[in-house]
Amino acid sequence: MVNERQFRAAIRKSNPKFNKNPRIVPAFTIQALQENTVVAHPPKYSLYKPLPPKPSSFRKFYERGLFPIAMENDNASSITWKVNVADLDFHHYLPMFFDGLTETEHPYKFLVEQGISDMLEHGGPKILPVVPQLIIPIKNALNTKVPEIICTTMRALQKLVRSADCVGESLVPYFRQILPIPNLLKDRNVNLGEGIDYSQQRGENPADLIQETLEILERYGGEDAFINIKYMVPTYESCIMN
Repeated sequence: MVNERQFRAAIRKSNPKFNKNPRIVPAFTIQALQENTVVAHPPKYSLYKPLPPKPSSFRKFYERGLFPIAMENDNASSITWKVNVADLDFHHYLPMFFDGLTETEHPYKFLVEQGISDMLEHGGPKILPVVPQLIIPIKNALNTKVPEIICTTMRALQKLVRSADCVGESLVPYFRQILPIPNLLKDRNVNLGEGIDYSQQRGENPADLIQETLEILERYGGEDAFINIKYMVPTYESCIMN
């Protein structure tokens, strides 16, 4: 970003009539009509700038020992449930796990991903009534625009849609809340020229995961899914009709 000294030097170079430092004034003001003044550059618009999240409530409750889960050891690749997953209160625990989608640190990120996966695998009919409670955590995670969090959320959304009957259809009324950020980032693939984007091979490319998730939402969302996706993501093309 150009600093004030460089900006003034560029003005003097392109405007020889200025025999001293021009005064920088705001745009669209009466000051802009005065002599020896120049209008300031417009502020930089940070549309795609990531917004690092604050520690989630999941972390707070986990540190207090309020979750019936534990790591088997520090380097474990799985978690241990202290109760039967199917017997959990899904209205209480599943939204809390989804709230942890904003976590990027170990072990919280791993606990959230594994906890969501296990609950969606064993939840069955308990999942559908909880869907409305999951919308705000999903929306908050997407609003961070952090690539790692976007990828984690997309994978969780895919598992949610496939977890039980009618879950995909129940998400359709909430597309206006959860699809604005996917629409923003859908086509922002990294241009490396002749280089190789290894994140695509690892399944960590946000744009690719967003496209994959939209297709899953269409397949599982029923007859109204495509038109609602198209309304929020105009560049999306049907994977069923085509």
